[in-house]
Amino acid sequence: MKTYVLTSFLIMSLPLFAQNVDVINPVKEIGVKNWSIVNDNVMGGVSSSTMYINEGGNLIFNGEVSLDNNGGFASCRLDIKKVNLKDVKSFKIRVKGDGKTYKFRFSESYRSTNYSSNFETKNGIWLDIEIPLKNLKPTFMGYYSRSSPKLKIENMKSMGFLISDKQKGEFNLEIMFVQAIY
Repeated sequence: MKTYVLTSFLIMSLPLFAQNVDVINPVKEIGVKNWSIVNDNVMGGVSSSTMYINEGGNLIFNGEVSLDNNGGFASCRLDIKKVNLKDVKSFKIRVKGDGKTYKFRFSESYRSTNYSSNFETKNGIWLDIEIPLKNLKPTFMGYYSRSSPKLKIENMKSMGFLISDKQKGEFNLEIMFVQAIY
């Protein structure tokens, strides 16, 4: 009886550990469909990008950013309307980049505000990056917006990656996974 009580007490007093849930994991075929590309050509620019799965089973977001015609960005977006993100605390991404800075971003379908956080890559090196929700800042047309509503992660309809900020030239971002941490 004493052992049972002590065991129950220990189990009940253990802290709850964070749960990681895959939002993107090509090896498990999670988050590989419903991607779209949105580049600066929607506003007259000429940047280009593509999204595909490489032979290693990872997502590749690559292309070329051009500053011609007042351009300067390329992005990819995954439809996440059916993903339950309520109570998410942060996101963990595993990426291999090219030394450039990218944005990890979210958007609602009916608003023009996006919520994003910059992350740095190192050329050819895998990095595990954790992005707390508090680091996702509201942006409008590429500029931080102080008047935007507070982020409600459960209302987000798309998630993706963007390269901008006058980083012209070829780019390549390899994505092994994105996990939601509850």
